[in-house]
Amino acid sequence: MSDANGLQWPLDAKGKRASGAPGQRIVAAALRGLDPAAADAVIAERDWRHAYPRHWRALVQAQAARPVGTIASARAGLAAAWGELPFLRGSKPVALADAMRAPRQALQTVQLRGDGDAAPAPWSVPHQGRELAGDALARQIDRWEKAGICEPAHAAALRDCLAHPDWFDLSDQHLVLLGAGSEAGPLAWLARWRANLVGIDLARAATWKRIAATVAAGNATLTAPVAPGQPLDVARAGVDLLADTPEIAAWLAALDRPLSIANLAYLDGERHLRVSLAMDAISATLCAADPRTQLAYMATPTDVFAVPADLADAVMQRYAERGVVKKLAQFGARLSSGGRGFAPHIEALIDAGDFGRWGLVDALVVEQGPNYALAKRVQQWRALVARAEGHRVAFNVAPSTTTASVVSNPLLAAGFRGAKAFGVEVFEPTTTNALMAAMWVHQLRTAPRDFAHPLKLLVHTANHGGLWRLPYLPRSVLPMAALLGFVKRR
Repeated sequence: MSDANGLQWPLDAKGKRASGAPGQRIVAAALRGLDPAAADAVIAERDWRHAYPRHWRALVQAQAARPVGTIASARAGLAAAWGELPFLRGSKPVALADAMRAPRQALQTVQLRGDGDAAPAPWSVPHQGRELAGDALARQIDRWEKAGICEPAHAAALRDCLAHPDWFDLSDQHLVLLGAGSEAGPLAWLARWRANLVGIDLARAATWKRIAATVAAGNATLTAPVAPGQPLDVARAGVDLLADTPEIAAWLAALDRPLSIANLAYLDGERHLRVSLAMDAISATLCAADPRTQLAYMATPTDVFAVPADLADAVMQRYAERGVVKKLAQFGARLSSGGRGFAPHIEALIDAGDFGRWGLVDALVVEQGPNYALAKRVQQWRALVARAEGHRVAFNVAPSTTTASVVSNPLLAAGFRGAKAFGVEVFEPTTTNALMAAMWVHQLRTAPRDFAHPLKLLVHTANHGGLWRLPYLPRSVLPMAALLGFVKRR
């Protein structure tokens, strides 16, 4: 995409597009109504790139302690994000809200129907070289829950899916995939479950060839946008979420049907925040246009979350109950690392009054950077706001997964290889695909849960791969895991 179009960072005093200060202002806006001093500290931060984790903790701690202000905080953060990033039309900046109200041109439509087996495919989960189904899958779900790889509600939802194979006939559902070709996305399964799919992805021939082949082999239908003037052929399908944001929203609204919108697109670096905000603009526009609109998110476990007291207590207990030999060895490692190694994960609980006690799990990986963290935070904020406004929201924390974008970072790749030594499971993309597709089905087929504390929506059905139940702050043992991973590779 050219710099003359679409969502961009604002110009700084030197005339350059920079993400640091705008990102700080967005986070500060979310904090301002909860903790003004913490908001001031965000603005004053001089090393945002490396120090952002402590400000994320301050934000989540404030929201956990003041649940009645959580939705207002999320709205403030979203408003700031919409206000900070201009939408460029031919190099002329326009407010994002104004751009969304004024699409320039109508997109065309192409449709593809699968010609595979007409019956919905039975759900199964590929895992470590085996295809698990039925009793074998049930036993694996039990193992994941017992090992603390996933939370009980996640395991219970998967068991529900096993008990209700009829749920997987999705011929009554219209599912929008923003980032249809995402490596961690559910397309491969939804295409075999008779879903009415709407696919949004870049106009890249290779991407659409792969998407079309997946759909053709299944039994779903796929509707996709085509740019004006292009032949009505799925090979020419595709639009740019960053540049065509208003047009995509208008095209989706013109489909005139209840939509469930999955926010799946990923881009590297600062572009991830921009594409998350583009998806947010589309989601918000559709929610405003139709109260039946539903939203779906796949969240990362490498973030800061408020978790209920039972999980937090278990984490603190694991740290307290380490053996004498382990404590002595880790004491030495902590001294040699200046206190950074083997740090306790949770040290105290937050009292939210009538809303219970909460702990903070902090699995942020500093190397992923503040733009990645803010991109995921924008999605959390929209999930909370949409849920408060009466929309159904499927919010699922997906386990760390060996997607190409993640393992391209050598430190993360090595850390993933060594994670097993700490009781953390890193999943292959095909395993995550199958689990998250089923979780979306579960949330399409069951009544929404009521949560007294809004933040529980974000963690209730989490599959974090065991990261959240580590007794140690995850990034305090990442160097050791990475070292083990480098040795394992050799």
